[in-house]
Amino acid sequence: MGRAGAPGQAGSAGVGTPPAAETAADPPARVDGRTARAERTRAAIVEAHLALISEGDLRPTGERIAERAGISLRTLWTNFKDMETLFEASGAELLRQQDAVWRPISPTLPLPRRVDAYCRQRAKLLQLIAPSARAAQMREPVSAQLHRNRLKHIARVRDEVEQLFASELDRAGAGREQLVQALVAASMWSAWSMLRDGLGLGVDQARAVMARTVGALLAEPAGADHRR
Repeated sequence: MGRAGAPGQAGSAGVGTPPAAETAADPPARVDGRTARAERTRAAIVEAHLALISEGDLRPTGERIAERAGISLRTLWTNFKDMETLFEASGAELLRQQDAVWRPISPTLPLPRRVDAYCRQRAKLLQLIAPSARAAQMREPVSAQLHRNRLKHIARVRDEVEQLFASELDRAGAGREQLVQALVAASMWSAWSMLRDGLGLGVDQARAVMARTVGALLAEPAGADHRR
């Protein structure tokens, strides 16, 4: 017989004691289960938030989000302490969705093909975030998190512009930074919103205007700087 009290053995101190390996494994398993449920709940809340916005509810309340997610209002605010933390999670999900459809464009392509591919992709990505971008415009003046979300989009576009059009930017000389800023401005939601909502252009028409703008900027003489 084994020693009294040894794991898994009958004895004065060990009757009914589960094996040590099982004892050690149970708490992490329970924790993992709770964590998985919490992650599913948070994902459902974010999905409900974005779905309501996509359907035209640009300022969904906590009550409507909770109802759409199939949870209580208390559960909503247990997972997200306020709307700012929900804006952060929803913003991260939008970036994830953009990453899922984004495709790299070769910087070795001729300039006209790069401009065309870039603007086609920007149009697709901007249409993807259109409902959320419209909603963010309404709340960003009083939301630090929505402003941070927008800065992340700007940084991503700037990185892509600098990589995709590196050769043209290198030839811009003193006007490089200004050219980067102009390209980024032409590629962002504010410009797209003007084309689509302000001028009433269709997606293809708006994309053509963007391509003309980007192409014209990159075709300027090397070293051009319009600061006065």
